[in-house]
Amino acid sequence: MKFVKGMDLSTLLELERCGAKYYDNGEERDLLAIMKSYDVDTIRIRLWNDPWSKTGESYGAGENDLKTSLEIAKRVTAAGFGVLLNFHYSDFWADPGKQIKPKAWADYGVKELEQAVYDYTLESMRTFLDAGVNITMVQVGNELSNGLLWPEGKVPNYDNIATFVNAGIRAVRKADATIPVMIHLDNGGNNALYREWFDNFTKRGEDFEIIGLSYYPFWHGSLQMLNDNMNDIAERYGKDLVIAEVSMGYTMEDYKNYEKLSDEERKGYATRPALVEKIEYPMTKQGQYDFMEDFLNRISHIKGGKGKGFFYWEPAWIPVPGSGWATPASLKYMNDPGPCGNEWANQALFDYEGNALPTLALIRDFKPEV
Repeated sequence: MKFVKGMDLSTLLELERCGAKYYDNGEERDLLAIMKSYDVDTIRIRLWNDPWSKTGESYGAGENDLKTSLEIAKRVTAAGFGVLLNFHYSDFWADPGKQIKPKAWADYGVKELEQAVYDYTLESMRTFLDAGVNITMVQVGNELSNGLLWPEGKVPNYDNIATFVNAGIRAVRKADATIPVMIHLDNGGNNALYREWFDNFTKRGEDFEIIGLSYYPFWHGSLQMLNDNMNDIAERYGKDLVIAEVSMGYTMEDYKNYEKLSDEERKGYATRPALVEKIEYPMTKQGQYDFMEDFLNRISHIKGGKGKGFFYWEPAWIPVPGSGWATPASLKYMNDPGPCGNEWANQALFDYEGNALPTLALIRDFKPEV
């Protein structure tokens, strides 16, 4: 496969609805047009089963149900991009800290969950494909380091994990056997995690094409740790490797005034000062640029040419009133104390006013050595 330059733009419609505007060299332009001009080729879009409370309150964070994600995917396809469709198999965020079953599946046991994953995946795939969406990659589950569909599919129950993931893979194959499948874990610097997880899965699992990794420098170790892990798993499993999520901050300036929320209502940025002290590059525009340059050079020089690209996570999530990581309704679903607000704005590829940052030009000009 060719080297992917990707972006996760799952909050696109919500951001536009909330009044986000984007500028390149001072000129206001459509976000997808800007991305196209910077040589981005694939857009990652998450899919949640039912991100609404039983009384119809939105869970927020892009509201990525089938209707919303399909609308984004159709626009992205029309603009000439490929789509990475990212199944969460939850009504909201799925990650190593939570893999909450969809409300509709809450009482299901293993067999029913297996069937539900298959049916939901196949139905969703067919809906997207019938609408003409250019799906170039599918992610079966999101950050599965601790499993999915808890408690049945929680690590160390690899039998059930494989059962659920296999159901998703089979459904993707049924919909279109030519689309490559990605299995995605977080913590890209943790080699022991990848060895344990994929040693267990490959004994039980359907075949797949791509190992996806998340790599955030604040949480996932040094770039050298990422590098070492990628080289090891490239040899050990022989799969193509794609960084499914990456980002780096460019400022530690607060953006409270942009969000128009009180201190009690907003979480503020995820990059806490104690985390930032440990990273290899400063949180400046130049630091973001230098980090990405180092990152791109590393992932494009993995053993056997197995490093096949990246997706920058939510590069357009600038601080506009009304767009945050959660709402009161989704906090309840997750049993999370909150608060809400935007946690990501200082890691975007646009400043708080929506101006494209220099890192986008680096991405445009980057040419992986063939």
